[in-house]
Amino acid sequence: MQTKKVAVLGSGIVGEVLANGFLKHGYEVMRGSRDPAKLNEWKGKAGTAASVGTFDQAANFGELIVLSVKGSAAESLIKSLAGKAIAGKTIIDTTNPIADLPPTNGVLNFFTNLNDSLMERLQKIATEANFVKAFSCVGNAWMVDPQFPDGKPTMFICGNNEQAKSEVKAILAQFGWQIEDMGKVESARAIEPLCMLWCIPGFLRNEWGHAFSLLKK
Repeated sequence: MQTKKVAVLGSGIVGEVLANGFLKHGYEVMRGSRDPAKLNEWKGKAGTAASVGTFDQAANFGELIVLSVKGSAAESLIKSLAGKAIAGKTIIDTTNPIADLPPTNGVLNFFTNLNDSLMERLQKIATEANFVKAFSCVGNAWMVDPQFPDGKPTMFICGNNEQAKSEVKAILAQFGWQIEDMGKVESARAIEPLCMLWCIPGFLRNEWGHAFSLLKK
């Protein structure tokens, strides 16, 4: 794996878990935030390979970028970064288009529909970047080195650029996942709603200890 510098955009728990995962597996990590100061406590605990900065600083630092902001903030952030900072780079898109509404009988509300996806919107905004959907169909507790009695769970990915997907597949293998490549960016229309399915047992029965697995004959 040649990529060693990773930018993680977002100051929430998903960004923290993935940043720690990359550090654990030997990468240099800069976390980006609109307010970098609120990441200083994390930086103090994370060690010498960790740093913090603005979104712009992190995007320029990273050879690979992880987008882990709220789905409702993703489009405006990518618009602000479109151009040199992300041109030609692989962007792991962990986001889901979750609306600012409470779940309905345990089912999340999305601001997209089944003929649209958030990742498609992001790819249209920044055509010069290579988005790969990943980490969007499981809770943050299981994103890095997931352990289940029945074996490795499946991470569903998609994206238009084959080299970028190969890069992400290598990372997912390091992080302990089986990988299922579902094709081009349009497949995010199917992958993003898996977040809804994953969350239903949690909202209904407070059961969060699960992940998906694709069985093959």
